[in-house]
Amino acid sequence: METPVAGTTSTRPGRTGAPTIRQVAALAGVSRATASRVINGGHLVSEEARKAVEAAIAELKFVPNPVARSLATRRTGSVALIVPEPNRRLLTDPFFAGIVDGLSMALEHEGLQMVLLIARDAASARKAGRYAITGHVNGAVVASHHRDDGLNRALVSSGLPTVFIGRPLDLPVSHYVDTDNTGGARLATQHLVQRGCRRIGTIAGPGDMTAGLDRLVGWREALAAAGMPDDAVEFGDFTARSGAEAMERLLDRVPDLDAVFVANDLMASGAMLALTARGLSVPDDVAVFGFDDIGVAESTDPPLSTVVQPLADMAARAGTLLAAMLRDEPVPTEPALFSPRLVLRESA
Repeated sequence: METPVAGTTSTRPGRTGAPTIRQVAALAGVSRATASRVINGGHLVSEEARKAVEAAIAELKFVPNPVARSLATRRTGSVALIVPEPNRRLLTDPFFAGIVDGLSMALEHEGLQMVLLIARDAASARKAGRYAITGHVNGAVVASHHRDDGLNRALVSSGLPTVFIGRPLDLPVSHYVDTDNTGGARLATQHLVQRGCRRIGTIAGPGDMTAGLDRLVGWREALAAAGMPDDAVEFGDFTARSGAEAMERLLDRVPDLDAVFVANDLMASGAMLALTARGLSVPDDVAVFGFDDIGVAESTDPPLSTVVQPLADMAARAGTLLAAMLRDEPVPTEPALFSPRLVLRESA
């Protein structure tokens, strides 16, 4: 049984939203699971904790969400994997195969079933969110999410146990699994510097995703340490076509380019095709370094040097973390961060 924690900092709602169960728990000095048990009439709660939660409810004027209440008393045995991406990307990008493989295996081991929800646009994101928080599933894993358009915030504020694959932008949560994107990009760029490259560009990912932003930061940090300019930047959307188009723009702007760090392997494969079409040799004229180490990295010509992102392991960790949350077990307060490593092939 849990008793309130002395000296806990209270959390009161801002002016723009109704109080949440997370704020009730923080004010009472108990875990969210304990607050939920009190609200839903559960047992294994000390009288002291019960009174603290009831006092917090009264102070915050908290009204229990009937959706959250139905979720707390219902066990479906299902977990949603929510992917805010177009259908075509889910079916063509090997990134998602690694996520589905790792997560489904981990959930199966935990006795849970995965339900896939594709949120290809704002309307379908709202539908996916409503489906998840109205009792159809007991928890959610969100992968490839973008700057919060309401879906992430709705999931967290509903009280639905949620784990993110990738650090959410503008949402202060600790339940996420990620690769050290900044560190991986820094290592890749340092390798290009050590090769003797002197004009190193980048094809960055989308600016509304942490993977795009953090890998751009790592590239900049490595160039700053080497005293090199960091103006050779173009952006893509993590597809091969966008990588080819961004490479064309870079070559037009920076004719003395001799290396490029690309924020994922699919864009790198497109960039290499664009270089070949210009009559440039990889790596003799322009060295290319990717990020992910998906299957395409071994099939490019030449094979692609890249940063390993262990997608299946990351997804499996997300699944086991969510399963622990569903069992009301203590979970780490820090995110699970995987260390990057390089795979050196012939492109750089």
